[in-house]
Amino acid sequence: MKPSPFEYHAPRSVDEVVALLSSLENSRLLAGGQSLMAMMNMRFATPDHVIDLNRVDGLSSIRLTPTHLEIGAMTRQRDIEFSKEIEAKLPIITEAIKHVGHRQTRNRGTIGGSLCHLDPSAELVTICSLLDASVTIAGRAGTRTIPFSDLPSGYLTTSLESDECVTGVSIPLWPSPHGSSFVEVSRRHGDFATVSAGVMLELGPQGLVTRLAVALGGMEFAPVRMTVLEERLVGTALSEDAIANIGGAFDHLEPLDDVHATSKYRRRLAVTMTQRAIRTAARRALDSRV
Repeated sequence: MKPSPFEYHAPRSVDEVVALLSSLENSRLLAGGQSLMAMMNMRFATPDHVIDLNRVDGLSSIRLTPTHLEIGAMTRQRDIEFSKEIEAKLPIITEAIKHVGHRQTRNRGTIGGSLCHLDPSAELVTICSLLDASVTIAGRAGTRTIPFSDLPSGYLTTSLESDECVTGVSIPLWPSPHGSSFVEVSRRHGDFATVSAGVMLELGPQGLVTRLAVALGGMEFAPVRMTVLEERLVGTALSEDAIANIGGAFDHLEPLDDVHATSKYRRRLAVTMTQRAIRTAARRALDSRV
Protein backbone atom coordinates (compact mmCIF):
# COMPACT_ATOMS: atom_id res chain seq x y z
CA MET A 1 0.00 0.00 0.00
CA LYS A 2 0.97 3.64 -0.32
CA PRO A 3 0.49 6.51 2.11
CA SER A 4 -2.16 9.16 1.57
CA PRO A 5 -0.85 12.47 0.14
CA PHE A 6 1.18 14.62 2.52
CA GLU A 7 3.52 17.61 2.45
CA TYR A 8 7.14 17.00 3.46
CA HIS A 9 9.15 19.42 5.62
CA ALA A 10 12.88 19.24 6.45
CA PRO A 11 13.74 21.76 9.21
CA ARG A 12 17.33 22.37 10.33
CA SER A 13 16.78 23.45 13.94
CA VAL A 14 14.57 22.65 16.91
CA ASP A 15 13.10 26.17 16.69
CA GLU A 16 12.03 25.45 13.10
CA VAL A 17 10.45 22.17 14.21
CA VAL A 18 8.46 23.92 16.93
CA ALA A 19 7.35 26.64 14.50
CA LEU A 20 6.13 24.03 12.01
CA LEU A 21 4.30 22.06 14.70
CA SER A 22 2.67 25.28 15.89
CA SER A 23 1.43 26.31 12.46
CA LEU A 24 0.55 23.04 10.69
CA GLU A 25 -2.56 21.02 11.36
CA ASN A 26 -2.42 17.21 11.42
CA SER A 27 1.37 16.96 11.36
CA ARG A 28 3.62 14.09 12.43
CA LEU A 29 7.31 14.02 13.27
CA LEU A 30 9.54 11.60 11.37
CA ALA A 31 12.50 10.23 13.34
CA GLY A 32 13.71 6.77 12.27
CA GLY A 33 10.42 6.02 10.55
CA GLN A 34 10.42 2.33 11.50
CA SER A 35 6.89 2.57 12.91
CA LEU A 36 5.48 5.71 11.30
CA MET A 37 6.16 4.78 7.68
CA ALA A 38 4.60 1.35 8.09
CA MET A 39 1.53 2.93 9.71
CA MET A 40 1.29 5.49 6.90
CA ASN A 41 1.64 2.84 4.20
CA MET A 42 -1.22 0.89 5.77
CA ARG A 43 -3.10 4.17 6.34
CA PHE A 44 -3.38 3.69 10.06
CA ALA A 45 -1.77 7.15 10.18
CA THR A 46 -2.77 9.80 7.61
CA PRO A 47 -0.91 13.03 8.40
CA ASP A 48 -1.20 16.04 6.10
CA HIS A 49 2.35 17.12 7.01
CA VAL A 50 5.44 15.06 7.79
CA ILE A 51 8.23 16.94 9.59
CA ASP A 52 11.56 15.16 9.15
CA LEU A 53 13.93 15.48 12.14
CA ASN A 54 16.92 13.86 10.44
CA ARG A 55 18.52 17.17 9.39
CA VAL A 56 18.02 18.92 12.72
CA ASP A 57 21.36 19.78 14.35
CA GLY A 58 22.22 18.68 17.88
CA LEU A 59 19.70 15.90 18.44
CA SER A 60 22.07 12.92 18.16
CA SER A 61 24.53 12.35 21.00
CA ILE A 62 25.59 10.04 23.81
CA ARG A 63 27.19 11.72 26.81
CA LEU A 64 28.11 10.43 30.25
CA THR A 65 28.29 12.70 33.28
CA PRO A 66 29.30 11.51 36.76
CA THR A 67 25.63 10.90 37.59
CA HIS A 68 23.67 10.53 34.34
CA LEU A 69 23.61 9.13 30.85
CA GLU A 70 22.39 11.79 28.40
CA ILE A 71 21.10 10.62 25.00
CA GLY A 72 19.84 12.87 22.21
CA ALA A 73 16.41 12.03 20.86
CA MET A 74 17.68 11.27 17.33
CA THR A 75 20.44 8.92 18.48
CA ARG A 76 20.18 5.69 16.49
CA GLN A 77 19.49 2.50 18.37
CA ARG A 78 22.54 0.97 16.70
CA ASP A 79 24.77 3.65 18.24
CA ILE A 80 23.31 2.89 21.66
CA GLU A 81 23.76 -0.85 21.10
CA PHE A 82 27.47 -0.52 20.29
CA SER A 83 28.36 2.18 22.82
CA LYS A 84 31.10 0.84 25.09
CA GLU A 85 30.34 3.58 27.63
CA ILE A 86 26.72 2.49 27.94
CA GLU A 87 27.68 -1.18 28.15
CA ALA A 88 30.13 -0.40 30.96
CA LYS A 89 27.81 1.79 33.01
CA LEU A 90 24.31 0.45 32.24
CA PRO A 91 24.70 -2.96 30.56
CA ILE A 92 20.96 -3.61 30.80
CA ILE A 93 20.42 -1.08 28.00
CA THR A 94 22.81 -2.99 25.75
CA GLU A 95 21.08 -6.25 26.68
CA ALA A 96 17.58 -4.93 26.05
CA ILE A 97 18.25 -3.14 22.78
CA LYS A 98 19.38 -6.35 21.11
CA HIS A 99 15.73 -7.45 21.29
CA VAL A 100 14.60 -4.41 19.26
CA GLY A 101 13.57 -5.66 15.83
CA HIS A 102 16.59 -6.63 13.72
CA ARG A 103 19.89 -4.99 12.80
CA GLN A 104 18.27 -3.11 9.92
CA THR A 105 15.61 -1.76 12.27
CA ARG A 106 18.15 -0.56 14.79
CA ASN A 107 20.23 1.10 12.07
CA ARG A 108 17.44 3.66 11.56
CA GLY A 109 15.33 3.54 14.71
CA THR A 110 15.92 6.26 17.33
CA ILE A 111 15.42 6.39 21.08
CA GLY A 112 13.17 9.46 20.80
CA GLY A 113 11.05 7.84 18.12
CA SER A 114 10.59 4.74 20.23
CA LEU A 115 9.56 6.73 23.30
CA CYS A 116 7.10 8.90 21.37
CA HIS A 117 5.56 5.97 19.52
CA LEU A 118 5.06 4.38 22.96
CA ASP A 119 4.33 0.83 21.93
CA PRO A 120 3.61 -0.97 25.24
CA SER A 121 5.94 -3.83 24.27
CA ALA A 122 8.86 -1.60 23.16
CA GLU A 123 12.09 -2.42 24.96
CA LEU A 124 13.44 1.13 25.27
CA VAL A 125 10.12 2.29 26.68
CA THR A 126 10.34 -0.36 29.40
CA ILE A 127 13.98 0.46 30.09
CA CYS A 128 13.21 4.16 30.58
CA SER A 129 10.52 3.25 33.08
CA LEU A 130 12.87 0.86 34.90
CA LEU A 131 15.71 3.39 35.13
CA ASP A 132 13.58 6.40 36.14
CA ALA A 133 14.54 8.34 33.02
CA SER A 134 13.50 11.91 32.39
CA VAL A 135 12.58 13.41 29.03
CA THR A 136 13.50 16.88 27.74
CA ILE A 137 10.82 18.54 25.60
CA ALA A 138 10.94 21.66 23.43
CA GLY A 139 7.85 23.72 22.55
CA ARG A 140 6.57 27.27 22.08
CA ALA A 141 6.71 27.85 25.83
CA GLY A 142 10.37 26.84 25.95
CA THR A 143 12.11 23.72 27.19
CA ARG A 144 10.86 21.53 30.02
CA THR A 145 11.88 18.23 31.55
CA ILE A 146 9.45 15.64 32.86
CA PRO A 147 9.82 12.18 34.41
CA PHE A 148 9.33 9.48 31.80
CA SER A 149 6.44 8.18 33.90
CA ASP A 150 4.52 11.37 32.98
CA LEU A 151 4.99 10.87 29.23
CA PRO A 152 2.37 8.14 28.51
CA SER A 153 -1.24 9.31 28.54
CA GLY A 154 -2.90 6.40 26.70
CA TYR A 155 -2.30 3.62 24.22
CA LEU A 156 0.33 4.84 21.71
CA THR A 157 -0.31 8.36 23.02
CA THR A 158 2.01 10.80 24.79
CA SER A 159 1.20 13.76 27.01
CA LEU A 160 3.07 16.13 24.65
CA GLU A 161 1.31 19.28 23.48
CA SER A 162 0.74 19.63 19.74
CA ASP A 163 3.65 22.08 19.40
CA GLU A 164 6.17 19.98 21.37
CA CYS A 165 8.88 17.49 20.48
CA VAL A 166 11.26 15.36 22.56
CA THR A 167 14.89 16.47 22.28
CA GLY A 168 16.67 14.20 24.75
CA VAL A 169 16.58 11.54 27.44
CA SER A 170 18.44 11.60 30.75
CA ILE A 171 19.00 8.37 32.69
CA PRO A 172 20.41 8.26 36.24
CA LEU A 173 23.39 5.94 36.64
CA TRP A 174 23.33 3.14 39.18
CA PRO A 175 26.50 2.87 41.26
CA SER A 176 28.74 -0.15 40.86
CA PRO A 177 28.53 -2.89 41.79
CA HIS A 178 24.97 -3.79 40.83
CA GLY A 179 23.22 -6.54 38.92
CA SER A 180 20.72 -6.26 36.10
CA SER A 181 18.75 -8.42 33.70
CA PHE A 182 16.32 -7.94 30.82
CA VAL A 183 14.30 -10.87 29.50
CA GLU A 184 11.34 -11.15 27.17
CA VAL A 185 9.14 -13.65 25.37
CA SER A 186 8.11 -13.14 21.75
CA ARG A 187 6.90 -15.46 19.03
CA ARG A 188 10.18 -15.00 17.15
CA HIS A 189 13.31 -13.03 17.91
CA GLY A 190 12.74 -9.48 16.71
CA ASP A 191 8.95 -9.67 17.06
CA PHE A 192 7.12 -7.47 19.53
CA ALA A 193 7.44 -8.78 23.07
CA THR A 194 4.45 -10.57 24.52
CA VAL A 195 5.87 -9.75 27.95
CA SER A 196 9.24 -8.36 28.98
CA ALA A 197 10.79 -7.85 32.41
CA GLY A 198 13.69 -5.68 33.47
CA VAL A 199 15.37 -5.81 36.88
CA MET A 200 18.02 -3.63 38.53
CA LEU A 201 19.33 -4.88 41.85
CA GLU A 202 21.84 -3.80 44.49
CA LEU A 203 23.02 -6.07 47.28
CA GLY A 204 24.46 -4.93 50.60
CA PRO A 205 27.46 -6.41 52.42
CA GLN A 206 25.26 -8.95 54.19
CA GLY A 207 23.65 -10.11 50.97
CA LEU A 208 20.43 -8.20 51.61
CA VAL A 209 18.67 -6.30 48.83
CA THR A 210 19.39 -2.60 49.37
CA ARG A 211 17.82 -1.32 46.16
CA LEU A 212 15.54 -2.89 43.57
CA ALA A 213 13.70 -1.76 40.44
CA VAL A 214 11.37 -3.98 38.41
CA ALA A 215 9.51 -2.96 35.24
CA LEU A 216 7.26 -4.94 32.89
CA GLY A 217 6.58 -4.32 29.22
CA GLY A 218 3.71 -5.59 27.07
CA MET A 219 1.30 -5.77 30.00
CA GLU A 220 -0.72 -2.54 29.89
CA PHE A 221 -0.81 0.56 27.66
CA ALA A 222 2.41 1.77 29.31
CA PRO A 223 5.25 0.04 31.18
CA VAL A 224 4.39 -1.12 34.68
CA ARG A 225 6.72 -0.39 37.59
CA MET A 226 6.32 -3.13 40.19
CA THR A 227 6.64 -0.87 43.23
CA VAL A 228 4.78 -3.30 45.51
CA LEU A 229 7.27 -6.03 44.69
CA GLU A 230 10.22 -3.67 45.04
CA GLU A 231 9.11 -2.62 48.51
CA ARG A 232 8.48 -6.21 49.53
CA LEU A 233 11.95 -7.46 48.60
CA VAL A 234 14.14 -4.55 49.68
CA GLY A 235 15.81 -5.40 52.98
CA THR A 236 15.42 -9.15 52.51
CA ALA A 237 17.74 -11.93 51.47
CA LEU A 238 16.77 -13.25 48.04
CA SER A 239 16.07 -16.85 48.93
CA GLU A 240 14.59 -19.17 46.33
CA ASP A 241 11.41 -19.33 48.41
CA ALA A 242 11.09 -15.54 48.36
CA ILE A 243 11.49 -15.45 44.57
CA ALA A 244 9.08 -18.36 44.09
CA ASN A 245 6.37 -16.56 46.08
CA ILE A 246 6.25 -13.18 44.33
CA GLY A 247 3.05 -13.99 42.42
CA GLY A 248 0.75 -12.08 44.76
CA ALA A 249 2.42 -8.80 43.80
CA PHE A 250 0.98 -9.20 40.27
CA ASP A 251 -2.68 -9.62 41.26
CA HIS A 252 -3.53 -5.92 40.82
CA LEU A 253 -2.38 -5.80 37.20
CA GLU A 254 -4.82 -5.58 34.30
CA PRO A 255 -2.85 -7.08 31.40
CA LEU A 256 -3.78 -6.59 27.76
CA ASP A 257 -6.01 -9.25 26.21
CA ASP A 258 -5.46 -9.52 22.46
CA VAL A 259 -4.71 -11.92 19.58
CA HIS A 260 -1.18 -12.52 20.91
CA ALA A 261 -2.06 -13.58 24.45
CA THR A 262 -4.89 -13.59 26.95
CA SER A 263 -4.77 -11.40 30.01
CA LYS A 264 -4.45 -14.44 32.26
CA TYR A 265 -1.53 -15.83 30.26
CA ARG A 266 0.29 -12.49 30.28
CA ARG A 267 0.02 -12.31 34.07
CA ARG A 268 1.44 -15.81 34.49
CA LEU A 269 4.18 -15.04 31.99
CA ALA A 270 5.06 -11.80 33.80
CA VAL A 271 5.61 -13.70 37.05
CA THR A 272 7.88 -16.23 35.36
CA MET A 273 9.86 -13.58 33.45
CA THR A 274 10.33 -11.51 36.60
CA GLN A 275 11.55 -14.52 38.57
CA ARG A 276 14.12 -15.29 35.87
CA ALA A 277 15.28 -11.68 35.72
CA ILE A 278 15.63 -11.41 39.50
CA ARG A 279 17.71 -14.60 39.68
CA THR A 280 20.00 -13.42 36.90
CA ALA A 281 20.34 -9.89 38.32
CA ALA A 282 21.17 -11.29 41.77
CA ARG A 283 23.84 -13.58 40.33
CA ARG A 284 25.36 -10.71 38.37
CA ALA A 285 25.29 -8.48 41.45
CA LEU A 286 27.29 -11.07 43.36
CA ASP A 287 29.70 -11.57 40.46
CA SER A 288 30.30 -7.82 40.15
CA ARG A 289 31.57 -7.70 43.74
CA VAL A 290 34.37 -10.20 43.06
